[in-house]
Amino acid sequence: MATLRDILRKIGAVKKTKQITKAMNMVAAAKLRTTQGRMESFEPYASKFAEVLGNLASRIESDIHPLLLKKEKVVNVELLHFTADRGLCGSFNSHAITAAEKWIKQKEGEGLHCSLSVVGKRGRDYFTRREYNIHQAHTHIYGKIDMGFVNQMTREFIDRFLSDDIDELYVQYSRFVSMAKQEPTLLKLLPIEPPRERETEEEAAATEYLYEPSAEGLLIELLPKHISVQIYNAFLQNETSEHAARMAAMDNASKNCNELVDSLTLVYNKARQAAITAELMDIVGGAEALKKA
Repeated sequence: MATLRDILRKIGAVKKTKQITKAMNMVAAAKLRTTQGRMESFEPYASKFAEVLGNLASRIESDIHPLLLKKEKVVNVELLHFTADRGLCGSFNSHAITAAEKWIKQKEGEGLHCSLSVVGKRGRDYFTRREYNIHQAHTHIYGKIDMGFVNQMTREFIDRFLSDDIDELYVQYSRFVSMAKQEPTLLKLLPIEPPRERETEEEAAATEYLYEPSAEGLLIELLPKHISVQIYNAFLQNETSEHAARMAAMDNASKNCNELVDSLTLVYNKARQAAITAELMDIVGGAEALKKA
């Protein structure tokens, strides 16, 4: 049975752990406010960009640009995959990795060759240990990227697509739904599949645009930017989701520490009472022995 000193030592260790988890919760909350603000500021732009692109694509033929053309034979596919650089965020990373493995098994089952471009140290380490085909990896870049970095990534993907190095490109990240929910999301980046045409003429007429220069010229200009917008949005969504998941995980850890301290305190009180009772029994027994003597 544990001694009173051992129980007190455990209580002290749990209280120190609670201080750490509480501090990490506060840090995650501060980072979440900043990142969520950036994400919410960019989201209207991304939505309007997709709307205009869909309107443009509904007016012209899909063979006007090579980024819109599907390859006759798809052999090589690549996944741009996002995870966090650090752990202590619950099941955030494991859900993202599990979704990626499921996608890879599905594509390999179709006879395709899969490769990965990973963002995040956790994903890079996991897929490297299991000897997956990793084309490139980016770590410790969250909070530092800008559109210039994203545009460079986009150019590399486009060059590889046009040179038939890859036939399809997908992106998978964790989309921020709420503080309690972040869901893995899969999108196809190349070849670009614009949003479907609006179903009714009334809806189409309600969003009629006048283009200068021509719709074809604008579409050719906007297609690469569309990929950059999707990748940058993935960065913001995944970073926001990571901070939300870590904040929730540290909050749960702090609550568990409180419960563990209460449980250990109860054990300590019981052990202390048992020790006092044993000492009293020894005293009473000694007094009775003296009387008989």
